[in-house]
Amino acid sequence: MPAQHYENIALLVTIYNRSASLERQLLAWEQLGVSFGEIVVSDDGSKPEHLDKVKALQERFRFRLITTPQNKGLGNNINKGQDAVTRPYTLYAQEDFVPKPAFTEHFRDAFELLEADASIDIARLFAYYPYPYTKPYARGFDELVFKWYYPGYPKFHYYSDHPHLRRSNFLEKFGRYREGENVNITEYTMTIDFLKKKGKAILFHDVYALFDEMNNADEPSTASYRPDWRTKNNIFVRALRKIFLQYKVAKCYKDLYF
Repeated sequence: MPAQHYENIALLVTIYNRSASLERQLLAWEQLGVSFGEIVVSDDGSKPEHLDKVKALQERFRFRLITTPQNKGLGNNINKGQDAVTRPYTLYAQEDFVPKPAFTEHFRDAFELLEADASIDIARLFAYYPYPYTKPYARGFDELVFKWYYPGYPKFHYYSDHPHLRRSNFLEKFGRYREGENVNITEYTMTIDFLKKKGKAILFHDVYALFDEMNNADEPSTASYRPDWRTKNNIFVRALRKIFLQYKVAKCYKDLYF
């Protein structure tokens, strides 16, 4: 496949104790023939054995490495990585994501759509499930639609830390990521800030087409997401889940409008 170079885009990768995952992602870019104006790797205080490997990878892949002497959480890791970016656009992807062959076909579309429409703040390139309310935008991308009166909690999953292309002044417009918090709180507070400031997002219609999220036993996910009880299906747990989601909806409304 023909090589693609994006001089005006920085690839920002956040990493914590997953040097093999970083290597796998960087190799995938090389195999796809995709390169960027710069690569910034932001490390969140990884253990010495991982940091040593990351530094060895730096010699081969020529990225800028931003470190910290101790773990400070995902919010700080994204903030310091974004601060180091010098290109006008940023492709953000955590280390456990790997681009798929379809990326080469559709990423240029995302870039050109952001170039053509200054009102778009991010082009989302992966999701665990489709966003519930959309309208067709262009080139396989849908515009996400948020209305306070639309039913359901999933409408608040408007912004996501999953791979996306954004303008590098993102922190100036929407504020910095909350630091010193659980990753879920960090993502949630950015979502609320994004909605409060009328951010606009598009999402590729096939949410699984462009990236794989890859975990293995040697380098399991370092983030904690849903507790198991939320996905169980007995009657008692379903009742608890319904109460919990009603609480979350109410909290989102309070944070967004009051």
